[in-house]
Amino acid sequence: MVVVTGGASGIGRAIALSFAAHGGRVRILDLDRQHAEEVAAEIRGAGGDVCVYACDVSDQQQVNSVFRQISAREHIHILVNNAGIAHVGTLHQTAEPDFDRVFRVNVKGVYNCMHACVEHMRSNGGGVILNLASIAATAGLPERFAYSMSKGAVVSMTLSVAKDYLKDNIRCNCISPARVLTPFVEGFVRKNYPGQEQEMLSKLAQSQPVGRMAAPEEVASLALFLCSDEASFITGTDYPIDGGFFNLRG
Repeated sequence: MVVVTGGASGIGRAIALSFAAHGGRVRILDLDRQHAEEVAAEIRGAGGDVCVYACDVSDQQQVNSVFRQISAREHIHILVNNAGIAHVGTLHQTAEPDFDRVFRVNVKGVYNCMHACVEHMRSNGGGVILNLASIAATAGLPERFAYSMSKGAVVSMTLSVAKDYLKDNIRCNCISPARVLTPFVEGFVRKNYPGQEQEMLSKLAQSQPVGRMAAPEEVASLALFLCSDEASFITGTDYPIDGGFFNLRG
């Protein structure tokens, strides 16, 4: 059984649908219960096994309560930490409340979910943890100070967990996507560049060597592989899925 946090839209939705399409039992955790239920309806419509839990991953009590409910009924084989928020701004444009908000969700949220799940996995023969990071973790992107900080922490936590739980048969990896064409990206462009939507989306696409943004389903395919038995020799790795961003620019 797989737990997917932030499974209501974008990459999380694609990951939940992909695991369900391959026979996985999916448990979606999301702050937005309505949208999560819409994803669940898609999965059920295709004959999949899914449940939705409303949960704020930044609240440790909520997270612990939800994971106790799930683990009391079934074994959690896979945890996918996808829940996250974005922030645009340089250091001097990032107010303390903005910094704290990004940290609470993107860093503490990942910690909370791994912390709530790892003892269960240890007691049940192991498991797989997959965290969603970003190319912003290891590349200097403009105006992404707080977001980059948070995703760098996700990579570091991934490596630490992978090392500490080798003996417990727990694999831990992360994925670092470049720009992905999600409803969030489209909404951000509409809000901040009214009347220039197509121009801005084209700029985002052309900023990557392959000339386009990734589809959420492409990230989901990598997630599915890394959580499968076919990837049993892979742990402690940050996988960029970047359309050539790191190695093919210039």
